[in-house]
Amino acid sequence: MRKLVLLALAQGAALVAVGALTAAPALAATGGGQCQLDGTANFHPGPGADPAAAFAYDFSGALSACNSSDAAAPVGGTISAGQTYSVAGISYQEPTSTGTGSCATGDTAGTAIVAWQDGTVSVLKYTTSSAGAAVALQGTVVPNIVLTSVDGLTTTTVATTRYLGNGAVGALAFEVTDPTECTTSTGVTTAGIQGVTGIGSPS
Repeated sequence: MRKLVLLALAQGAALVAVGALTAAPALAATGGGQCQLDGTANFHPGPGADPAAAFAYDFSGALSACNSSDAAAPVGGTISAGQTYSVAGISYQEPTSTGTGSCATGDTAGTAIVAWQDGTVSVLKYTTSSAGAAVALQGTVVPNIVLTSVDGLTTTTVATTRYLGNGAVGALAFEVTDPTECTTSTGVTTAGIQGVTGIGSPS
């Protein structure tokens, strides 16, 4: 059974998370999508007790219960970073996300691909700031990302076809399968990521 890491929240990160919760409905109200995120992050290596330690991770998750003022907007999709991405039967490698910090506090950056249920795509360049269990995400939908095939022989460009140039926010919770990993030198190996995300334009 997974347990939420119960650590004190730093005031700054907590305020950012509250701001993200407030901003997500505003983005959805102007044609974007406010969705529930349920995903898993895999670390290699992971955050532990050292606040200055570098770590890397990949993640994948499902976006569901999306709502928008645009009736044609998709109601769900998937999001991934650091995973393999298939195009025309060829597997390409998404870039691994990186960060610095510990289980108590940290910052990360990466690029994720959102595949919406209607076949459209959003390439999201993002950063996160965490304090304890609270993770605040902020980002921008960028034009594209170039991926290299797993065998290293070819490349492909994944282009954004929905929400280009729009902002993204998220108020998420970081769930660790084994909280004792936070005290080890190797750090956390896997964690659940749940919460609400918003993508769209506030104007």
